[in-house]
Amino acid sequence: MLRPWKLELEIDKNLDKAVYLQIADSIITDIRSGRLKAGDALPGSRNMAATLKINRNTVVEAYQVLINEEWVISKERKGIFISDKLHVLKEKRKEKPPDFSDRGVQQHGAIINFDDGHPDSKIAPVNELARAYRQIFSIKAKWQMMGYGNEHGETEFRKMISKMLNHQRGMQIDENEISITRGSQMAMFLTAQSLLAPDDYIIVEDPGYKPAWQAFEYAGAQLVPAPVDKEGICIESVEKLLNQNKNIKAIYITPHRQYPTTVTLSLARRLRLVELSNQYNITIIEDDYDNEFHFGYRPILPLSSFPELNNYVYIGTLSKVVAPALRIGYLATKDQKLLEKIGNLRKIIDVHGDVIMEHAVLQLIKEGAVKKHIKKATIHYKNKRDFVYELLTQYMKEVADFVLPEGGLAFWIVPKAKLDWDTVTALLLEKNIKIIHPKQYSHHPVNGFRLSYGALPEEQLEQSIKTISMVFTKLSK
Repeated sequence: MLRPWKLELEIDKNLDKAVYLQIADSIITDIRSGRLKAGDALPGSRNMAATLKINRNTVVEAYQVLINEEWVISKERKGIFISDKLHVLKEKRKEKPPDFSDRGVQQHGAIINFDDGHPDSKIAPVNELARAYRQIFSIKAKWQMMGYGNEHGETEFRKMISKMLNHQRGMQIDENEISITRGSQMAMFLTAQSLLAPDDYIIVEDPGYKPAWQAFEYAGAQLVPAPVDKEGICIESVEKLLNQNKNIKAIYITPHRQYPTTVTLSLARRLRLVELSNQYNITIIEDDYDNEFHFGYRPILPLSSFPELNNYVYIGTLSKVVAPALRIGYLATKDQKLLEKIGNLRKIIDVHGDVIMEHAVLQLIKEGAVKKHIKKATIHYKNKRDFVYELLTQYMKEVADFVLPEGGLAFWIVPKAKLDWDTVTALLLEKNIKIIHPKQYSHHPVNGFRLSYGALPEEQLEQSIKTISMVFTKLSK
């Protein structure tokens, strides 16, 4: 009989973190350190619960998180074991830990527009934001202090972003390693201009996010596409590209939910990508464009949360969680030389961001309004996702393949037959339905499209899915 792991973890019920997540993260730490090795058995849920003096369901939830994130596997009638697909990363030299205290065509008439995954503006906390903005603007003493601000954004606001990234996304970052931008696309542009130079190469996912590609190409870099499958970007292809090209400077990825296919990069590939980044001294540009809307236990932690990773730029946005029209994004990196370049370029483009808006959003976060909205929005989008999945199962299962996404605001639909997408988009436009042409995802033919549901009402979704199914059926014959 395999000897189970000896418990060495403490539960702090005063932490602003669920107990089951404390257990899961403690086990992950022991896996990363090598204390727990491939094949090691974890205690049964009853024994774990008895030892920690907690409810057994809490342990079951912790184990489910570890299974979902691929750190462990469940063997029927045997138990829970550390995955044999993992290997321990070499630890970096330990540094002083940070202080954790304190991401179309215009509609004409009745056109139904499937965007790339926009949120529903009707449920945005617009009134709360307007109130907070007026309050900040009307405070005379505070307004008098608001001259030209820091090119990276207000310090207090950056502190709040760093706290969010550390507590909710497992990162180890402080306010001096963050720059606030006008949306994630500006963050992408600033990163590209400051990191890349003509004759540099950057690996990108294919299919992928073309607005990011355009930012890299504008900086003079050449794109090197790597294919994507059901586990995310293909690591064997990445390794081959790195061996062939000595001028690869960076890799751009959307690992949490790959754009456009929505797949999550597997843990084994994440670990290998971290190693490759360190080995070849390339920067991982991680676009975490829809982290907040997740319907499972918790979002997969970013690659940028791995302490072993040397070079990264993490890009996120608040636009989806506060209001779609609100342009507040951010980037985080420990590369101070890169951050200085970004700051200098930012001052040329825009001396500083919207100071008053940053304070207004900060007030909403402190009041708990943003947390309340995310909770409400997550329930709203989960119900909508389930509704769309039922429609797809009812109308499209015979003509297309799709999976139920764990989060985000879109499905990836792959027709069972190879279709002429020029004809597909033309026929749908005749029915007043606009989809993103698959050529927008790649320089090569792609037989699939992104069906977003966040911003559309249920009646339009049902009407559209019925029509799309009819067009697929007609062209598949």
